[in-house]
Amino acid sequence: MAKIDVAKIERLGVEFEKKTPQEIIHWAFNKYGDRISLASSFGAEDVALIDIVAKIKPGVRVFTLNTGYLFPETHDVMSRIKSRYNIKLETYEPFTPLEEFERGYGKLYDTDPDKCCSLRKIEPLNRAIADNLDAWITGIRRDQSPTRANTKKIEVDKKFNLVKFNPIADWTSEQVWRYIRDNDVPYNVLHDRDYPSIGCAPCTRPVKAGEDARSGRWAGKGKIECGLHPSGTETKK
Repeated sequence: MAKIDVAKIERLGVEFEKKTPQEIIHWAFNKYGDRISLASSFGAEDVALIDIVAKIKPGVRVFTLNTGYLFPETHDVMSRIKSRYNIKLETYEPFTPLEEFERGYGKLYDTDPDKCCSLRKIEPLNRAIADNLDAWITGIRRDQSPTRANTKKIEVDKKFNLVKFNPIADWTSEQVWRYIRDNDVPYNVLHDRDYPSIGCAPCTRPVKAGEDARSGRWAGKGKIECGLHPSGTETKK
């Protein structure tokens, strides 16, 4: 893993603010080549990014985490994206199969959602990142939640010791959906059923009019992030 020049990344964080997602992605691949991957949960932002990135870098590495609790609709859009785009999809799963996991922990997503995320998401993510990566690309946007409001288009991910690119950090939800419609990008049909943010089935509910886009995630659990994208705190205030 290459040493990160923190001061340089901070300078680029200012410079990249004026760049388009395409310009940022071109720069990222010129710099990191095959040692960069796009992290995807196949939500609206992620499928839009796959369309952008696959047009720039056919055969791009894309990794996803299959916790065992994904919606059938999520598996469906994954299949449609794989059929549509020239990508190298790398799927990482927890070491413990779901049935064995539930025999040991029961419904851990209800009793201790932070631990559930740690075991079913963060552990596989650590393996994904350890698999020859120096940088990763995400679909984080600033207006998704207060915890993401200060996201830079390029930044140092101190938790995982990687350079992190967030090319559409300044996009609105309307811009994401305009891109999806204009480019006929396959998307998760749950988005049409009031699910703006989609995670594991037991921990995701539809969002009511006027609610925060991520309010349907871990509703009632005092939790707003799974730990993939830390922001100094994992809980709602």
